[in-house]
This record gives sequence, structure tokens and C-alpha cells, in this order.
Amino acid sequence: MAAFEQIFRALNDAGVRYVTVGGVAVVLHGHARLTTDLDLAIDLAAEPSAAAIQALESLGFRPRLPVKAADFADPAIRQRWIEEKSMEVFTMWDPEDPTHVVDLFVTSPIDFDELWERSVPVDLEVTQVLIASIPDLIRMKSATDRPLDREDIVALKAILESKEKGR
Repeated sequence: MAAFEQIFRALNDAGVRYVTVGGVAVVLHGHARLTTDLDLAIDLAAEPSAAAIQALESLGFRPRLPVKAADFADPAIRQRWIEEKSMEVFTMWDPEDPTHVVDLFVTSPIDFDELWERSVPVDLEVTQVLIASIPDLIRMKSATDRPLDREDIVALKAILESKEKGR
């Protein structure tokens, strides 16, 4: 998680409302598996999404596509990307380390306020991160139906069952 911790810290310092989803959230819930990118659902209102982009740019991240990163904060431009490019995530990468990738959802996979309310705080070495709840992760991964997502769902259900038995 150390590779992602500076991202979480920058977003936290910028006051960005975000929820970690995808593989990193699965790992932080307790399922050991490899993941190379960080998937985030963020508050897509203009001001907070602009703050998220600025925080990522301050760390050296750049858009994978030849577009201005700041355009992400414009809902009309994001809508055009969805319609014209079938975009689901806006990918930013670190030119110093091309394996360091952050995917920002261009629309929230679940109503953001609900995702935020149900998120789970996790303390890392130097900061705290919010991760999607297990039921929300299962819901998101069920919608994609990729083989790795099906494996994650099995693991997440087992973790949830174990937690419920421990109550």
C-alpha cells in the first residue's frame, strides 16, 4: 500500500471526498491479491473533482489521453467523453513510473453520497483511507462480471461471512 499512500495523503490534504474501490479496496478488506492500479470514485462536483486532479498533478500524474487534466472537472466534457469515447474511467499515470496508475470513475458506479456513507475507514501507516463497503464492492464487481471480479466476489463474500460470524 505504500505506493498508494502518498496519493491518499494528497487527496486527504486537499479535502477531496473519495472512496477507494476495485482491487485496492479488496486487498484492504483482507483478500491478498495483486493489483497495479488504484480505482477511485470521487465527488464529481466541479470544485472537489478539480481538487482531486490538482492533488494528483502535484504528485506528477498526467492524463493517459491527450487531454487537459483540468477538463475532468467539467461535467459537460466528462459527458462528452462518455458518449464519444465510451469512457468509464479517466486514467492518470506517473511518467516517472508508468506502472503507477490511478483510474477515476467518470460517473459514480453507485450514488456517491451513498457510497461515501457506507465506506469503511482504514488506517494505513501514515494516513487513513476510505474504502467501499463489502456489499458495495460486490455490487460493483457483479456489474462488470470479469473473471477476476468473480474471484473477488467469492473472496469478499467469505470475508463478510467471517465478519458476521465473529459478531
